Amino acid sequence: MERKQKFSIPFTRLKNTVLGRDFELSLVFIDNTFSRRLNAQYRGKNKPTNVLSFPISKKSGEIFIDLVTAKKEAGVFEMSFQKFVTFLFIHGLLHLKGMRHGATMEQAEKKLLHGTSNRSGH
Repeated sequence: MERKQKFSIPFTRLKNTVLGRDFELSLVFIDNTFSRRLNAQYRGKNKPTNVLSFPISKKSGEIFIDLVTAKKEAGVFEMSFQKFVTFLFIHGLLHLKGMRHGATMEQAEKKLLHGTSNRSGH
């Protein structure tokens, strides 16, 4: 029997901090098969990816997190599974805010991720 891991990530607080309370966000947890399909369709890459974010409008968007791929990659990034899922969520939020990969985004990710380890709750 598979053991279910329980943990708490402050998704709402992080979303409100990065995008504001008025932003409508859908968060979807997927497997690597669906992740591969989305990545191929929208990014032209025929492999699973850990997170994808899709802006719908200026005030709404979607984030898809592939938990299978995240579980495999967490150790590579020297993070627990919970911390890595939190990081992926933050990464997706920053993309929805309009940020692109680079030093500014990495700095924002570190600041937000560090803030989650100093607090508990939602």
